[in-house]
Amino acid sequence: MFDLSRRDVITLLIFAAVVLTMPIWLAPLGAAYPGLMQKFAIYAIFAIGFNILFGLTGYLSFGHAAFLGVGSYTAVWSFKLLTMDILPAILFAIVVSGVFALVIGYFSLRRSGIYFSILTLAFAQMCYSLAYSVLTPITQGETGLLVARGDPRVLDTMLGVQAQTGGVPQPSMLGTTITGYTGFYVCAVVLILAFYVSQKIFASPFGMALRGIKSNQTRMVYTGFNTKPYMLAAFVISGMFAGLAGGLLAATDPIAGAERMRWTESGNVVLMTILGGVGTVIGPVIGAWVIKYFENIFSAINTGTLNEWFAFLPDGLQGVFVTVLSKFVGEGWHLTLGLLFVLIVVFLPGGLLEGSQRLAARFRRKKQPQRRELRQMEAGE
Repeated sequence: MFDLSRRDVITLLIFAAVVLTMPIWLAPLGAAYPGLMQKFAIYAIFAIGFNILFGLTGYLSFGHAAFLGVGSYTAVWSFKLLTMDILPAILFAIVVSGVFALVIGYFSLRRSGIYFSILTLAFAQMCYSLAYSVLTPITQGETGLLVARGDPRVLDTMLGVQAQTGGVPQPSMLGTTITGYTGFYVCAVVLILAFYVSQKIFASPFGMALRGIKSNQTRMVYTGFNTKPYMLAAFVISGMFAGLAGGLLAATDPIAGAERMRWTESGNVVLMTILGGVGTVIGPVIGAWVIKYFENIFSAINTGTLNEWFAFLPDGLQGVFVTVLSKFVGEGWHLTLGLLFVLIVVFLPGGLLEGSQRLAARFRRKKQPQRRELRQMEAGE
């Protein structure tokens, strides 16, 4: 499939099946509602793009939320000025985020290691401060940029597209409103395409060059290889993925706020990538899904829910369980996530994907002696 290896094609097909059947297998987990599944898909795209930079080159950016925010603002302005169709909005979000990434990457990549990380964090905080206060005529500051009925929408006016009779206009794609499961499947298809592009990058000579930079950049420079254009290209591509995710956030919820540019959002995508598995194609997706599940499901559990779960226990024991576990759910869900992150970094430094591969390998090793003994018994008979 477009020069993918057989293994990559099988991986892509399995991944597409898993994504498209989310409403089925997420139902027992209590997460099969469209809004959450849209976040699963969007933040998986964000993590895939971040992994192209961090996973392939080893350069850790603490400022990728800036591109997520830029993509959101660009998409909402496209809705306000041009059309409520999401296709131009997403295209503009990708392009504008790519331009921002080119500028920020040009200066940040003059340094490496922790200095690169601090530079990206500084640029992201500058963007956040500008969006929150200085550029309020463009960003609307803390209230956020919203779509209104009185917006010009030049293309819709020229094409004679009629706005909805009541309420705020909703984003659409070729006349179909992007809400509910429709919005999820749009995000799911974009996620599958983003995953395919990531596979192509990982398997390409460009991806091999980035791996060489991660392995030993100094040696590559001494052999006459100019690494800077490759690094900048990886940074821009990663920023464009983040802009795509930001555009989809605006498409599913037409509002853009400065909170999407906060350093905590940049930290979240770092956690997603490390949690799932840095440098793997599927790992960041798993990490994004796990964190978003914790954020939306664990944070909704309260003491009342815990009392229902442990109602079968004696009163004293029930109170102990509820008191202890209440610290790890609800507002304390970050504590559970932190403990999970510590355990994975200590015992599974390669992330959840590597952990599952280790378990599968150990299971196969246990099976092999059993099969060998069975063959010997059959031969003896």
